[in-house]
Amino acid sequence: MKDILYVQQDNWCEVESSSKPVLVDFWAEWCPPCRMLAPTFEKLAANYGDQIIFAKVNVDELPEVAGQYGIRSIPTLLLLRDGEVLEELVGARPYQDLARVLDRHLASADKCAEKSAEKSAEPSSPRVSRMVN
Repeated sequence: MKDILYVQQDNWCEVESSSKPVLVDFWAEWCPPCRMLAPTFEKLAANYGDQIIFAKVNVDELPEVAGQYGIRSIPTLLLLRDGEVLEELVGARPYQDLARVLDRHLASADKCAEKSAEKSAEPSSPRVSRMVN
């Protein structure tokens, strides 16, 4: 199983600005739905850990991070890339629903990468410059 990163104040910036997608679970120990979601989050990390970073933010320990994203209910999952929120999911969800969301974002990222590769492989049209006398 891939590791789940338990975020602390000193490593939040690198998580937030990662160019690799990051699924962040905002949770608390006293929250029953958060505890229900934990095995699902672990299973997602085991299956998608090569493509996505999985991180957990305890809202009691890092309330400023939760506040930065307007987290008002937990559990809340945010899918981030380069500091941008790609998806927000509030409440415990079944594995299949979350896997579908991740698959959709990974597929769209793959399509963008393919288009970018195709563009860079296309020969550039020569520039014609004319001299005016």
